[in-house]
Amino acid sequence: MRRTYKTQSITAEINITPFTDVILVLLIIFMIATPLISQSNIEVKLPEASSKTASADSKSVYITVTDEGLVYIENQMLTNKELKGRVHVLLEKDRDLKVVLAADQSCRFQEVVRVIDALQEAGVKSLNIATKINEY
Repeated sequence: MRRTYKTQSITAEINITPFTDVILVLLIIFMIATPLISQSNIEVKLPEASSKTASADSKSVYITVTDEGLVYIENQMLTNKELKGRVHVLLEKDRDLKVVLAADQSCRFQEVVRVIDALQEAGVKSLNIATKINEY
């Protein structure tokens, strides 16, 4: 009696399902965390608007005017003269710099105009004003 043996071939497979799950979770975390990181830590009550505008991208600089009229750029308090100089330096690094101005709804309008004038004198070409969307 003759025995026949089946030869078993070894198949090597890589299961990428756990890897895909981890990547998906990381993607979701970064999608949620990125807008929170790019916003200012200074608390202001933004005025409401009924229309949406294009959102700012990663090349944006955030300037905040508080209700007391204090001006912050990227969470650092500056005077009007320092603001012009700082924005001018940032514009030298990146000519396509976008500025996002977030002013508290109860601050004096003159303070906002003063900041806008300083930005124009520094050479800012793209200025966005941050508002809170009023959804009905």
